[in-house]
Amino acid sequence: LDPPFLTQKNHSMKTRNNDREFSFEDKWDSIDDYLKFMKLRLVECYRTLKKTGSIYLHCDKNASHYLRVLLDNVFGMNNFRNEIIWTYTRWTNTKNSLQCAHQNIYFYSKTDNFKFNTLYTEYSASTNVDQILQERVKNKHGKSVYKTKDDGTIVFGKAKKGVPLSDVWYIPYLNPKANERVGYPTQKPILLLERIIEISTDIEDIVLDPFCGCGTSLVAAHLLGRRYIGIDVSPEAIKLSSERLENPVKTVSFLLEKGTDEYFSKTVAEMNILNSLDATPVQRNIGIDGFLKSEYKGKLVPIKIQKKNETLSEAKKKLLHAALKRDCEFMFLVRTHDDHDDIDEQLLFGDDINTNICIIDSFELSMRKHLNRFEAISENKTYM
Repeated sequence: LDPPFLTQKNHSMKTRNNDREFSFEDKWDSIDDYLKFMKLRLVECYRTLKKTGSIYLHCDKNASHYLRVLLDNVFGMNNFRNEIIWTYTRWTNTKNSLQCAHQNIYFYSKTDNFKFNTLYTEYSASTNVDQILQERVKNKHGKSVYKTKDDGTIVFGKAKKGVPLSDVWYIPYLNPKANERVGYPTQKPILLLERIIEISTDIEDIVLDPFCGCGTSLVAAHLLGRRYIGIDVSPEAIKLSSERLENPVKTVSFLLEKGTDEYFSKTVAEMNILNSLDATPVQRNIGIDGFLKSEYKGKLVPIKIQKKNETLSEAKKKLLHAALKRDCEFMFLVRTHDDHDDIDEQLLFGDDINTNICIIDSFELSMRKHLNRFEAISENKTYM
């Protein structure tokens, strides 16, 4: 369940084409009123839950500590299984506080005989997989050591499925342009609900969501071959859930499938240049490679690094196009090599614009020029 979070706000959002608006109220007279509301529903959840079943309660910083105690009272402290941290990258306006980048999901069972499917993730790049695959035994001191044969050869065990899933989940927050976005406030990604359902249910099991909202948990259950029951106080939410179930749409997360490395387009040399300028890198932009951390006349200062296959004029043209779209007044172009560009730059850019582009040589190019100059002087002296 993804119930009200005690935000003391009215939440509303329109669909992308602005033809429908969905809203719900999350205002309470007191924390006691909120907890009475929640306890009533958690008691019913406990009553209807199978002995092999589990409950996942989604909340955030507003009332997570109160809800944890309430769950202990209803389900029993011994039936607490995990506090799952759903973490994501989402910039919000904050003042005198850290960015909120996670929400909490409390996982409880009804008994010790609860269904649990272990999920696995890939090993990290820093993991020594060869060591993990080696069998271990206890030595005479009770310490774990690698198991070896009589000739000293290390004994390897069976292949492993990966790393058992931890209680910290990085799943991207839904992009405003994501295909599965339906315009419902506080909509969660299907990927998040799928993971919960896969852990605690099998095909044909029943998933119940007493605060189904736009029906994300129901869509996730449907896609995974589970049966489902959704409850909500809003007729509009029920209608929206039904529409989504008729035509389920799931956004594929490029970030999760390919990894963060796929978002990096800068070479090591380019990153070295940007680091030397104390600049913030910009990925996947052909006209801007970074921004200075200081501003010029209250505006961003972009940096473009000349690519190997670019003439200086081509690089300047790309920088200018990207910078003017962002209302930048001053920009840096880092020249990385000499070229024989015969384009009339004055006609191409104009004097007034050229003055706002400062061209600097990269450290490598500057060193190469000095070495060439010294070499020329040396040859001239030899000739004399």
